[in-house]
Amino acid sequence: MASDRYIDFANSDIGRRLVGAVGLPAPARLERWQAGRLRPVEGALLLGGGPLAEQVSGFAPRMTDLLFSFGAEVSGAHPWTSEGSKIKAVVFDASTLLQTAQLSQLRTFFQPVLRSLEHSAHIVILARAPDTLSDPLAASTQQALEGFSRSLAKEMRNGGTVQLLQVEEGAEDQLEGALRFFLSPKSAFISGQVIRLSACVAKVQDWSRPLAGRKALVTGAARGIGAAIAETLARDGAEIVLLDVPQARSDLEALAARLGGQALVLDICAPDAAAQLIEHIPGGLDIVVHNAGITRDKTLANMTADFWDSVLNVNLNAPQVLTQALIDSGVLHDNGSVILMASISGLAGNRGQTNYTTSKAGLIGLARAMAPSLKERGISINAVAPGFIETSMTAHMPFALREAGRRMSSLGQGGLPQDVAEAVAWLSQAGTGSVSGQVLRVCGQSVIGA
Repeated sequence: MASDRYIDFANSDIGRRLVGAVGLPAPARLERWQAGRLRPVEGALLLGGGPLAEQVSGFAPRMTDLLFSFGAEVSGAHPWTSEGSKIKAVVFDASTLLQTAQLSQLRTFFQPVLRSLEHSAHIVILARAPDTLSDPLAASTQQALEGFSRSLAKEMRNGGTVQLLQVEEGAEDQLEGALRFFLSPKSAFISGQVIRLSACVAKVQDWSRPLAGRKALVTGAARGIGAAIAETLARDGAEIVLLDVPQARSDLEALAARLGGQALVLDICAPDAAAQLIEHIPGGLDIVVHNAGITRDKTLANMTADFWDSVLNVNLNAPQVLTQALIDSGVLHDNGSVILMASISGLAGNRGQTNYTTSKAGLIGLARAMAPSLKERGISINAVAPGFIETSMTAHMPFALREAGRRMSSLGQGGLPQDVAEAVAWLSQAGTGSVSGQVLRVCGQSVIGA
């Protein structure tokens, strides 16, 4: 894949001076999760706001060695002042802001904090889902937090991110899993997102191997993002079944051997694909990742029927058919996870990709439509929507288009396959059954589809 030479230049001694003098964007090198790391937050964690901050303090010692509070007393936390320690991660509970006048607490809390953030700092704002509140003014105030969080994300510097977590009543015990992800480098290329947490019985038992005891199927796994997903799921303890087309057999089998997984060569569009898949997975599955996908780009005026049909069959019809078959047959276990690989172009559209964007929007619709019926079995189904990701495919894009794709986000750069894989791994955890029917954008807060 092509390296981002502009980031290399902007972060050099000469580049920093020149970029600053001319006023050019200066994207930071993002901090990402490294093997051997033990804690989600390496640095100070700051808590503030309402009573959910107190709940976070109960598990905060498992996430960081240094805990502070600001604006409210929190158990086990040291008081923080603007002259104190630099802050690596922030959790602010805004769930009790129910009137317009109370929104001033956002400015009071965040203004001094923003001046004290470390590189690649992560902020999470906690809220309630507006549609769960009976008081229109309270709902309006909680909805206002979405505009605040998305705008604050665009003001962050040095690789910082901001997310809004809407916590339903009864879902408070799912906060640890969500914060372990969103306050850590695992979410380095995710910002400006709104995620809703619902009540969920299942919980992760071992945070060092959160997928231990779970078996995962990854389609399109031989290379690129699919291979990164397989590697990350295996890292987190999952048993892996890697699936790809016959043309990718050698790469697929080599990766399976390295990860101690099972290689399955299969055309997912074959009429008997579902039957073959079920036959080759004795013991069933806990995680299904529909990553396989193709592009056949042309403007609609010039698009052949083959270009249209092949993309819709691989990207949309096959995931629909296989998911339903795995559910109906019971191969997908209760409390399982289905992750559909969508795209921000499925939200925003893209010239010359009517077939591709139709397929990706369809996957988002599938996640939203199936989530309620799967809830009884504790099965979650979500879509991950990557933005510009540095892969061999994007490396062959024309220079101008590649640069535009990299810079058109709040983080000012492309993501890595690892960024997508980390999101998939989080959505594969038992406890993230609290997140279902949703779209998680891994796009650095791209301006596309915002």
